[in-house]
Amino acid sequence: MSWLGENRVWVVSVFLIVLASGLAAWSFGRFVHRLAIRAEKTINPWDDALVGALFPPGQVLIWLLGLSVAAQRAGDATGAEIFMLAVPAREIGLILIMAWFAWRFSHSVEHNLCDPRYMGKPMDATTVRAIGKLVRASIVITAGIVVMQFLGYSVSGVLAFGGIGGLAVGFAAKDLLANFFGGLMIYLDRPFAVGDWIRSPDKEIEGTVEDIGWRLTRIRTFDMRPVYVPNGIFTQIAVENPSRMLNRRIFETIGIRYEDAHLMAPIVADVKKMLQEHPEIDSNRTLIVNFNSFASSSLDFFVYTFTRTTDWVRYHEVKQDVLLMILNIVEGYGASCAFPTSTLHIADIPSIAREAALDS
Repeated sequence: MSWLGENRVWVVSVFLIVLASGLAAWSFGRFVHRLAIRAEKTINPWDDALVGALFPPGQVLIWLLGLSVAAQRAGDATGAEIFMLAVPAREIGLILIMAWFAWRFSHSVEHNLCDPRYMGKPMDATTVRAIGKLVRASIVITAGIVVMQFLGYSVSGVLAFGGIGGLAVGFAAKDLLANFFGGLMIYLDRPFAVGDWIRSPDKEIEGTVEDIGWRLTRIRTFDMRPVYVPNGIFTQIAVENPSRMLNRRIFETIGIRYEDAHLMAPIVADVKKMLQEHPEIDSNRTLIVNFNSFASSSLDFFVYTFTRTTDWVRYHEVKQDVLLMILNIVEGYGASCAFPTSTLHIADIPSIAREAALDS
């Protein structure tokens, strides 16, 4: 009977520990939920990240501690060896949960620093993501080293083996390392960032940068297809970044008829004056309007100027307005834009042929 009584005591104690763990985890969840509501009312990116990182790692930590204590109590009562694993499991689990919390916190901070709701002027997304990836890589490596040290493995031996094996890995995975360092150069040199429109004259690559990873950069083309480019490619090709242009250029050639040659000078003068007064044309940039060439069917003058806007859609609206105004100027002088024409010259009919025609 005494054995049965003792058996009931530890079973009840284990049950109460598990029940208390469940209640504590539920209370913690409610507490975090209330903190999240209050944190949403602030514009600080750090408190939202901290509260978001607490759940669910905090609940898992409570359950881990509660179950490990319950298992340890059961092991003391029964002497079963399997319950003796509760202590090392708790220590390893604590390390992993802390790493999980740090991972979630860094990811939330990375997201918030790029969000205009939290930052009046969001930080550069490429830089923030690069730092975030480095932080998370450090978290994983540190957690792995601490777990290995706890399990009794020699960390110095592992690092020495990594140094020797790194040579073999470097030869076997040179493309992978080239892409890794290519990504690192993108982060350091910053030839483009997430959201930029880029293109390469050396390769058929053109589109908007969506993500810059450690191995691949994802580019969305204008027909909405994703293109995955290894980062090592960017160390070997030239890349244009139209997103960073200051102006867009209008470069057009207009031809008028040869019979309107006497009107070329006033037309060119009026077109140039119109461009200088146009509100969407940047007069601080090069502006040229000149008679350019004697073409086969027209007298050509060219227009070379820059718009203030760099937006692709707005640029074409401005260009359309400029071309229509040029057309109105040309027609206002009674001239016309030329089109390909041919003149057929018929010589005089020889006298013999004319006499033969009269005789007939």
